[in-house]
Amino acid sequence: MVRAAVEAGARYVGFVFFAKSPRHLDPALAADLAGHVPEGVCKVGLSVNADDAFLDRLVNHVPLDMLQLHGSETPERVAEVRARYGLPVMKAVGVADESDLPALDSHAQVADQILVDAKPPRNATLPGGNGLAFDWRLIAGRRWPVPWMLAGGLTPQNVSQAIAMTGARQVDVSSGVENAPGIKDADLIRRFLNSARV
Repeated sequence: MVRAAVEAGARYVGFVFFAKSPRHLDPALAADLAGHVPEGVCKVGLSVNADDAFLDRLVNHVPLDMLQLHGSETPERVAEVRARYGLPVMKAVGVADESDLPALDSHAQVADQILVDAKPPRNATLPGGNGLAFDWRLIAGRRWPVPWMLAGGLTPQNVSQAIAMTGARQVDVSSGVENAPGIKDADLIRRFLNSARV
């Protein structure tokens, strides 16, 4: 599916390194897949509350261009990871209501990008990829000092509306282009990217 995403015009491809996720990849397989990503397409490695030992192995085995931290990492941890690995860091921040918005501001001070995602349900086992959207009106017109990407429940059917409501210039999708958890569909990928070009 890496080829399908690239051919459809994706500017980022993500590799998930979180054992509880149906999208979890072994670093060896991810390294092989990353070898098929052309120059100019950003290879992003997603981890959740990973320690230095885990990230050391990941960075040493997979040729990544960016790290995405998708857990409860603090701004201090984001800064540590950024300094330790010399790679750009994207921090995912879950949003459910207005009380979650200050975290976007604080992480935007230390991350290279922020991913504005839907906050997972209280008892969810996954911090993202749950197919849930949040109320996009919460971030309508908001901007941060770093680039940001909209995520959470996006599909080929709703992505153009999400972009129109939020002003997002970048969008992220996972479950919205799957036939089943972890099983991507090339046609849905193409439809999503076509719909995102508004």
